Amino acid sequence: MKRSLVYILKCTDKSYYVGCTTNLGNRLDEHKNKKFTGYTSNRLPVELVYSQEFNHINDAIKAEIQIKKWSRKKKEALISGDYGLLHKLSECRNDTHYKRFDSAQRDENTSTSLSKTEKININRHSERSRGRELL
Repeated sequence: MKRSLVYILKCTDKSYYVGCTTNLGNRLDEHKNKKFTGYTSNRLPVELVYSQEFNHINDAIKAEIQIKKWSRKKKEALISGDYGLLHKLSECRNDTHYKRFDSAQRDENTSTSLSKTEKININRHSERSRGRELL
């Protein structure tokens, strides 16, 4: 089993480059010596600021793809090891997300357009659901 790594480089322009490799030392030399033209070749020097080891290259590739989609703040939380902030930045910020509203607010929001009969049926359903959760 060949070890694989995902890594983050900080470029001279303060941007981040995320990649994965099976040999970090060689890959860093390739970046520094401009072996490949691309993102880092125009932003040298680069500094290794984060790496994480995986047992399989496919896992490192998945992590690379995921991290590349992250915001700068989220990458910096990972780099600094601030997993509390990383978790917070990972939360959904969509106003319709269920964590953003407690059940009373959700009931108020839906009840305004419902008839009295519909409200009663929703309350009965909620009571039945709560009863099942307790069993």
